Amino acid sequence: MPPVGTSVRGAIEDDRRTALMRTHSGLHLLAGVVFRDFGALVTGGNMEPLTARMDFDLPEIPSDFKDRIAAACAVEVAADRAIRVDNLPREEAFAIPDIIRTATNLLPPGLEVVRIVDIVGLDVQADGGTHVASTRQIGDIEVLKVENKGKANRRLRVRLQ
Repeated sequence: MPPVGTSVRGAIEDDRRTALMRTHSGLHLLAGVVFRDFGALVTGGNMEPLTARMDFDLPEIPSDFKDRIAAACAVEVAADRAIRVDNLPREEAFAIPDIIRTATNLLPPGLEVVRIVDIVGLDVQADGGTHVASTRQIGDIEVLKVENKGKANRRLRVRLQ
């Protein structure tokens, strides 16, 4: 690392960054759909450009779960919902119902300002990642697989087109 105060020049790999922004926004859309339709919180996840997995606290799922989630995600992508980002004082942010959609609150206790990502009308969460401006920019979300990862843990694997 260069010493503090050194002038540096950098560049962002735009294709990779855009793919990660689409994927991250797609995971928020997925979390919003699963929370809205099944009341389930996120228990884990991982993403690479255009491919990801997300785990949910879902003890039981219907036999058509994969198809229902895929269809609901397609509707939300087509709805072209705005994705807004805001910074709120901690107390104001925590006054928003269900602002933490993970089974464990990962926000540091001393955090005074909370960054909020809002897929308008679908999902509002505390989040620090980069996002696209609307759900249409996410593109098609293919639900590849639903896996049973334990007593109440279901893993959804997705790919963006």
